Amino acid sequence: MSLFSLSSLSFFKTLRTSGRQFAVIGLGRFGRAVCMTLHHLGYEVLGVDSDERRVAQIITDQYVSHAIQLDSTEPTALKEAGLYEFDTVIVAIGNFIQESIVTTLNLKEGGVPNVVAKASSDVHGKLLKRVGADHVVFPEHEMGCALARSLTKPGVLDRFELDPDNSIVEIVVPAVFDGKTIVELDLRKRYGLNLLAVGTGDHFEINPSPVMRLQKGWLMVVIGDNRGIEQLPV
Repeated sequence: MSLFSLSSLSFFKTLRTSGRQFAVIGLGRFGRAVCMTLHHLGYEVLGVDSDERRVAQIITDQYVSHAIQLDSTEPTALKEAGLYEFDTVIVAIGNFIQESIVTTLNLKEGGVPNVVAKASSDVHGKLLKRVGADHVVFPEHEMGCALARSLTKPGVLDRFELDPDNSIVEIVVPAVFDGKTIVELDLRKRYGLNLLAVGTGDHFEINPSPVMRLQKGWLMVVIGDNRGIEQLPV
């Protein structure tokens, strides 16, 4: 649909956007991806890592406004760096559980109102919640689910889960829909879905006319019950 996929919204919907500044602690693959996306969205991002090479690299890549090297398990270091002044801090230290938990605890005790933490397992996630994390994300789990869906439902290009029962999906218009108007398809009655947009990839028409005839290979964005989405033809 755009530079940033629907699936990315499942993470970024957890972020508070009243301010324009975010801090990301942990500049591995996940942390770098968060920094890059926030930067492209126009937000100021502070990157933090204990590894000097990662700090230098993300500055070179220009994915952040600023970056510093520090030990996030040390409350004094976080305070001196101004981390406690941020509205939202993302803890992207997924593979070092102790560091992740201690960092999250430090941030909450330091008064950060919104801490989003990456978890590598269910137990890790529960511990993060115990020490005060406001939101816990499981990127590897979500990627695994997305892969399984793409293999079993290849027509679905992207997906944003609103809740366990409802999603917004971007799908390729199936062959059986070719040449039919939106009103003829009656997606709401047949599948319990509402059509939000239709496009060719470069341009999307929002709330398209009911008499528009769809063409095989076009893209369409629908919202509704996951059971209805699974019933769509491929």
